[in-house]
Amino acid sequence: MTPEIAFRIGAAITYQASRRVKHAPRVVIGKDTRVSGYLFETALAAGVCALGGRVMLSGPLPTPAIAHITTSMRADAGVVISASHNPFEDNGIKVFSGAGEKFTEELEQQVEAIIADASWHVPAGDAPEVEQVDYRSEYASHLRAILPNVDSFRGIRLAIDCANGATTTIAPRLFEDLGFDVRCIGCEPDGRNINLKVGSTAPEQLARMVVEDGYPLGIAYDGDGDRAIFVDDKGKIVDGDAVMLMCAKQMKREGRLKGNAVVATVMSNIGLEIALRDAGIDIVRCPVGDKYVMEEMIGRDIALGGEQSGHVIFSEYLFTGDGIVTALSVVRAMVDTGRDLAALAGELVTYPQVLVNVRVKDKKALDSVPAIKAVTDAVETRLTGAGRLLIRYSGTEPLLRIMIEGKDQREIQGWADEIAAAVRTHLA
Repeated sequence: MTPEIAFRIGAAITYQASRRVKHAPRVVIGKDTRVSGYLFETALAAGVCALGGRVMLSGPLPTPAIAHITTSMRADAGVVISASHNPFEDNGIKVFSGAGEKFTEELEQQVEAIIADASWHVPAGDAPEVEQVDYRSEYASHLRAILPNVDSFRGIRLAIDCANGATTTIAPRLFEDLGFDVRCIGCEPDGRNINLKVGSTAPEQLARMVVEDGYPLGIAYDGDGDRAIFVDDKGKIVDGDAVMLMCAKQMKREGRLKGNAVVATVMSNIGLEIALRDAGIDIVRCPVGDKYVMEEMIGRDIALGGEQSGHVIFSEYLFTGDGIVTALSVVRAMVDTGRDLAALAGELVTYPQVLVNVRVKDKKALDSVPAIKAVTDAVETRLTGAGRLLIRYSGTEPLLRIMIEGKDQREIQGWADEIAAAVRTHLA
């Protein structure tokens, strides 16, 4: 990431948008709390304006806020400057369409091709004057609609960790306005302390506070606020799989679970699949990445999907992960069922998992090697209805990854070793 690249990205997004609209493209630009965001914000805005676009700057806001504002303001694209859960030295750019959805691979490739074209020159110009707008109240109003009866939530004690990131601009005030009794850590960003020993990747401090001070739950966001993980009253981490299960069951009871299914990635535990099946809910698997979750949800018209990491998408609100929406939905399930977080999360029985990596010389199709196919077919037969086998080649290394989930750790380890031995014999 350099200002020059950010400038070309801004220009390329505007050029691509101008092919689809007849007016000057309107682009919303937001960022997290990294000190470098101010530099890249200016460069992006200059690139947009150089191609005749109009820029609306939001200042620091969560990524999902920019997705929402892009649609509510009828902008043609939304851009977020953030490196999510990474340290402050890193930065990156996320792009949303006018529909508030992350760019598809096709759109990404179009923009990347424009940026990489050495013959494409962006006209130079003076630094633009752009519109600075405070969108916090607009986003907060959108979030308040998630709780149908605010009075039911007044006085609930919450511990939240904003990772010194983008949710510091929204979450503490929102929860207080809704009547929660809030205590916040990671709420003093200085441009350099985002994700520093706080947030969803470092929830230890939050867990200690929850246990020591007797909070019923803790909520930890990542730097740009598009995901959340939770801590129950005993200090145990509650991940995205457990959140999807409790929210799916709650939504089904309320008649809101469109599609009667949940989209989850191949990394979600088999325990989620079994628990959903027992609740009469289907599961749709997709590759790792919230973008792929979103695409399956749109294609199948499904209301809920997400990742074990805490990215959870509620399509009735937005087609991107939103940590605050997720938190409000979890609290809603707790209040409506009268059960604490530990009890709701306890309905997910996480099965043991074994992961074995085998170095290979040749990435042949596994079905084309009879000995390997025979052992994998045998393992899948043993796992039927009570486990899962996932085998895939690494995209970046000469490795075959063998993942098995099942009821007995020793048993599945033995099966993984059987497959690994066959692979070493025929592909290593």
